[in-house]
Amino acid sequence: MVILPIPAELSAAPLRVVTTVAPITSIVENIAGDQAQVTGIVPEGANAHTFQPVPSDARMMARADLIILNGLYLEIPTLKLARANKRPDTDILLLADRTLSEHDYIFDFSFPRDRGQPNPHLWLDPVHVMNYARLVRDHLVKANPSGQITYQTNMEQYLKQLQTLDKAIVSAVASIPPQNRRLLTYHDSWPYFAKRYGFAIIGAAQPSSFSEPSPRAVARLIDQLVRDPTPAVFGSAVFPSPVLRQIAREAGTNFIDSLRDDDLPGEAGDTDHSYTGMMVANVATIVTALGGSADPLKNVRPAPTVYHQTRYR
Repeated sequence: MVILPIPAELSAAPLRVVTTVAPITSIVENIAGDQAQVTGIVPEGANAHTFQPVPSDARMMARADLIILNGLYLEIPTLKLARANKRPDTDILLLADRTLSEHDYIFDFSFPRDRGQPNPHLWLDPVHVMNYARLVRDHLVKANPSGQITYQTNMEQYLKQLQTLDKAIVSAVASIPPQNRRLLTYHDSWPYFAKRYGFAIIGAAQPSSFSEPSPRAVARLIDQLVRDPTPAVFGSAVFPSPVLRQIAREAGTNFIDSLRDDDLPGEAGDTDHSYTGMMVANVATIVTALGGSADPLKNVRPAPTVYHQTRYR
C-alpha cells in the first residue's frame, strides 16, 4: 500500500466509527488507534443474533463516518437501522461478506442451508480476521486519509500478532490425540475454526431458532456421544447451558462452560480483554479439555485495546 503525506490543513475531527459485537470492535480499535473514536453498540453478553437496536443507536448511525458490521446476516436489525439512518456518504462495511465467497459458506445445524443464511462466525478463524484487518484498514483510510500512516502501521503490527496466534493454535491442536479433535458445543460458532485447525464438528445443542433443543434432539446427541465418546463438550461462559450439561452427564463426559464467541474475557484494560485474548482463552480451554497441551499459546502476547475508546450504549 502506498502511503502519501497528508497536508496538516486536511486534518479533521476524530473519525466516528460504529461497530457491533465486541470482537469486531476490538479488531477495529487495534487498527484505528488514536485516529478514530470507536463505539460498539452490542453490549458484551448480549445475543448478537437476537439483538435489537434502540433509538439512540439510530442517532449514533446518523453521526457515524463509517459503520462496520460482521455481516452474513448476523446483525440484520442493526444493518436495516444503519441503512435507514446513515448519511449518504457513510460506508457500511460488511466484513464477512467481503471475506468469504459463496462457495466457502458453511451451513450447519444452527444455520441450515434451506434458510439461506450461512454461519457468520468467521472471526473465530484468525486467518479470516487477517482479512478483516486489511478491509478495516482500507475503509478507515478512505474515510480519514489523514490517519493512513497510523492505520497502516497498526495493521502491520496486528497482522504479526494474528500470525503468532495462528501458529500457536496449530501447534497446540497438534498436541491433541487425533481421535479427540472433535467439537460439540452449545451454539454453532466453531465451523470456520474447525475447518482451519482440523476439528470435526459433532454438532450443536442450540437449534436454528436459538431456543432450547427438543427432547428428540437431546436424545440424539446423548446417543451419539455414547456411541462415539469425546472427552468433553463445551458450553458458553455467557449463556447457561443446562441442556448441554444434562447431555454431558447422561453421556458420561465432561461439561466445560467457559467458551466465548463474542464476549471478551476480563474487564476493559485487562491484558486478555481483546479479540486475541479471547481466542487464547478459548483454545487453551478446548485443547486442555481434549487431552492436549496449551503451552504453545504462551508465545502469544494478547494486548488490551490500545486506546480504550470503545463505549457501549
